[in-house]
This record gives sequence, C-alpha cells and structure tokens, in this order.
Amino acid sequence: MKFTDFFIQSLKPEEKKYYKREANGFTIRVMPSGVMTWLYVYTFDGKRKEMNLGKLPGVTLKEARKRYNAAYNRHQEGFDPGATDRLAKEERRKAPTVSDLVSDYIDRHAKRFKRSWAKDERILNREVVTAWGNRKAADIVKRDVILLLEKIVDRDAPAMANNTFQIIRKMFNWAVEQDILPHTPCTGVKLPSPKLSRDRVLSEAEIKTLWSSLDRTDLCMSDDARRALKLILVTAQRPGEVIGMHSGEIDGQWWTIPAERAKNGKTHRVYLTATALALIGPLKVLDDKTGEMKTKGYIFPSPVKKSKKQPGKEIIKPFGDTALAIAVGRNLAYPLADAKGKPLYTKDGKPATENRLSIDHFTPHDLRRTAATFMAKSGEMDEVIDAVLNHAKQGVIKVYNQYRYDKEKQAALETWERKLNSIITGTESNVIALRRKVA
Repeated sequence: MKFTDFFIQSLKPEEKKYYKREANGFTIRVMPSGVMTWLYVYTFDGKRKEMNLGKLPGVTLKEARKRYNAAYNRHQEGFDPGATDRLAKEERRKAPTVSDLVSDYIDRHAKRFKRSWAKDERILNREVVTAWGNRKAADIVKRDVILLLEKIVDRDAPAMANNTFQIIRKMFNWAVEQDILPHTPCTGVKLPSPKLSRDRVLSEAEIKTLWSSLDRTDLCMSDDARRALKLILVTAQRPGEVIGMHSGEIDGQWWTIPAERAKNGKTHRVYLTATALALIGPLKVLDDKTGEMKTKGYIFPSPVKKSKKQPGKEIIKPFGDTALAIAVGRNLAYPLADAKGKPLYTKDGKPATENRLSIDHFTPHDLRRTAATFMAKSGEMDEVIDAVLNHAKQGVIKVYNQYRYDKEKQAALETWERKLNSIITGTESNVIALRRKVA
C-alpha cells in the first residue's frame, strides 16, 4: 500500500489508537482524539523504535515522506535515526516554520507558565497555523500580522482579534528571547480593536429585554446559542465552560466541571436550578441508526459535522470558543438589505444595521458578571459568590479553607433564579438570600 492524500483524509479515529503502514516502516498513527502523527517505525539493536516525523495538518504527506526518506537512509547506513532526532529539531528551530514555532512555544513556554495554554494552542492552531503554517517564521512580516488580524475583525470577532494578537506577540517575543528569530513582526502593531470596559452589568430592564429578544424568530442565531447564553446568566459560569458542557458531567442537579476544563484548574461543582435543567434539556436522545436511546454527549455540539481537510470524517466537538461572541455581535448589528437582498447604507455611507437584541453592546462574559452582581445585591457573602464563580482562593485561606460551599452555592443560585424569574415575568419581588447554617 502506498499512502495518498485521499487515503489519509479517509482515516477516522476509533476507540483505540491504530497504525497504518506503508512499506519499510513509513507509518501514520491515529489516536482516539483524532490526532494523526507520522512515524518511522524501525528496529535498532534489537529494539523497536518509533521516530516522530510530525503531525497533521502541519506536516503534509509530501513533507512527511521527505523526512521519512532521510531517516530511512540514515538507518540503512547503520545509524540510529532517532538518535539524531534531537539535532534535527534543533536545526528546525534555527529556521522553523510557523507550525514548528507554535509547537515549540506551547511545549517549552506556555505549558510551563500559562494555565490557559490549551486555549492559546487552540487559537494559534485555528487562526495562525491554518494561515501561515508552512511558511518560515522568519518570513512573517508586519503586514502579514495586520492582514491576519483584519480578517478576524471582519468576521465580527474584534475580541478574538485582540486575543489572537496578544498570543502572537507573546510567541514571537519568546522566539526572539530564545534567539530563534532575530526580530518580531509585531513591532509597531497595535491592538486591532479598542478594548471594551470589563465592568458591563446588565440592568433589570436589559435582562428582561434580552431574555425576550433571545426568543425572537428572526434572530440570526441557533437555538443552542440562545440556550447557552441564557444558561450563562442562570448559572453564572464562564462562557467557555458552558459551551463545553457534556452530559457525562451532569448528575441529577449537579454539574461537575472537570479540572482540565476549569480556568483555574480546579474541579468545580455547579448547582443546576429548574431553569438551568430546562435550558440543558434531556441528557439522552434517540439514535437514528439503532432506534435506541443514547447519551446526548455535548449539550451544545458544534454545527460543523464534516471536516474540510479530512472528507468523510465526522466532527464531534462542542461550540467553538468564539461562536457565542460572534452570534451576539452579529445580532447587535445585523446588516439590513432591500427586497432584492442588496445591502443598505446610511447617509454617511456606512452599512445599515439593526440591533435585534435591543440592548446596548455586551459580551457573553458580561452575563456571568451580571449574575454575580445581582447575587451581591441580594446579600450573598463574597466567599459564597466566589465559590459559585469558581474563583481561586487567595493567601492563607487558599491553604486552610478547603470547604466547598455546596449548600451555600445551591442557596445562592436558587435565590438568583427567583430574582431572575421575577425580572423576566415583570413581577415585583423582594428577593433576599436564604441563610443556611452549616452543619
């Protein structure tokens, strides 16, 4: 069998990792996660060895075959090609591609010093590697950075453009510090979008309007996105943790966010009120193929089901990081068109838009801040609100106070649910936090 691009694209992940081999040890390994790695599998001194040749999509079949041939020839000459793998990596670091630089930056810096390294890796792979992956890092210039950021802004994701720039800038600065690159292409580049204030809290009137607007039939927003936004407000949890919710994390009225998904790296239990459970919906669905009930999996699955790079491969993952922000931004400034579908413009030549959510600009994270603020207004103690929000404890209390506040978190979220329902229905309610004695 000889590898072809079509054959590689047809490979799908299975429950266990598996290998596909061409002649003489040229191999591709497919993990259950979908990660595919090129390998040279050989024997040296009676021991089986696997030499990593790179991962898809950063390393194409053509490039992998080139690396394999070099390793195979080295082996035929009587040397262990794996022994020179570290030297080969050092050579790549002297003139790395952007894909190589991203991998090095994540492994050698971000994983060591940033708790958010996984998010940085996703953003770099999605926004940077797809655009520049095979280009030499030293060839990236200031104009490339500007064009990349403008493209992100143009898809109504200004906050993501800012985040991407900050990560790119950090990566290139690190490369200069490590003497991998002589200079950074980010010099003189400013944030592509103005930073918005981080103290936005919706008023009661805005909450009522937004809740009602999310039920409009003409919104350019999926039902899952509407429910996710409401669930952020109801639970006061981070948008990224809400959209990543999995049915396996829910047990009765408690949702456990695993440490690997929590921003502070700590497992977090969230009480689910009746309103939250209604928004989440059933945890089991009917399997169209078998006719039997099965676990739902991701509560907010990605609408993208097929891979462009690997035709035939089904994508099973939650909403993307920017999905909710894009959905909100699109409906806060929905472009208007005439009866023929042509864009309309204002007198000053700007595209005419309609605010279909009917409130001032906000982000999904503002809904979390709004919930926390109303909890404080109802009399909840700061330590209870911090426990609901999964904020890391500070100072000595971080070491000595290991109490998880489950009873208090439940009471706080139930109190907030009653207040929220009174806002939505327009009924006056003097909601006071329930005080429970801890046994």
